[in-house]
Order: sequence, then C-alpha cells, then structure tokens
Amino acid sequence: MDSSQSAVTAGTGGGGNGMMISQTNDTAATPAVDDPKQSLNHVINSIQKTLGLLHQLYLTVSSFNAASQLPLLHRLNSLVMELDNMVKLAEKCNVQIPMEVLNLIDDGKNPDEFTRDVINSCIAKNQITKGKTDAFKGLRKHLLEELEQTFPDEVESYREIRAASAAESKRLAQAQSMLPNGDMKVKSEL
Repeated sequence: MDSSQSAVTAGTGGGGNGMMISQTNDTAATPAVDDPKQSLNHVINSIQKTLGLLHQLYLTVSSFNAASQLPLLHRLNSLVMELDNMVKLAEKCNVQIPMEVLNLIDDGKNPDEFTRDVINSCIAKNQITKGKTDAFKGLRKHLLEELEQTFPDEVESYREIRAASAAESKRLAQAQSMLPNGDMKVKSEL
C-alpha cells in the first residue's frame, strides 16, 4: 500500500488497498437551507466529497482484482448518490459565473486572469471618464471666464442662483438621511 492509499484508508476507516468497507452519504441528510452562503458551502462540501470518492475509485480501479469487485460497486454507487445529491444541492444555489471565466478554465488558464483583466479595463475606463469630466470642467471654467468678461451682471446672478441651489440640495440630502430623533441613517452593508 502506497502513502496515498494509506492516507485514504486512514481518513475513511476502510479496509486494505484503499478500499472502504462501508460508507454513508452525510450530505444526503443535509437540511434545506435558505441562506445562499450556507447552500454554496453545502455544494462545495459535496464537490470535495465527490473528488474524494473519485480518488478512491481511481485507487480501486488501478489495483483491481476479483476480490475488489464488491468495494468497486459500492464506490460507484456512492459516487452516483453523491453526484445526485450535488445536483439537488446545486439547484438551491444561484451563482452566476461569466462565460469568459469558464472559457479560461477550459483553456487551462487561471480564472484570476479574468478578474485582473476586468479590473484593468475598469481602471482604463475610469481614467477615460475622469479625463472627459476634467475637460468639461475646464470648458465650463473657460466659458464662465469669457461670459464674465462679456456679461458680468448675469454671471454674478448665475453664481448666486447656483450657490442657493447647492445649499438647498445639501439641506435636502441631509434631511433625507436624518431620522425623526435626529440620528443619521446609515446604509447597511450586505
């Protein structure tokens, strides 16, 4: 028995050659849950259990002999039951994975590349947008300077109206975030 087989049998309480005498399906008795994180954890546990069963099945098949036929059938049945359980658990999870990530995984690449590319794309778009807003601010400033030279009274009344409007907007924003007892509303983070 090699070290990988002894590790499997030690962890599963099985017999020799990495064979398991009896096995129960722990996740089949998993209660129905409404918490998305808990549902996802159940699916992850089921995936890990399935990977363990596949490894045990590999060990059994690689050292197959006539005496290991019954344990092989038990492991196949356990694998089928766990895959069925995984499908049932997965129905309770609503996880959306972008197709680009799945394509990267299919191509044998690291899915973190997708995250890095998305973040870099967001940074580039943010810089472009910031450049545009800065250009509009510069245009506004230039137009106000030109207008002030040509129409000084109108620009002064415009600035007074803008200041009053900004003060009113600020007052409304503060009033909306205040509770009747004077406390401020705080956004809850999810």
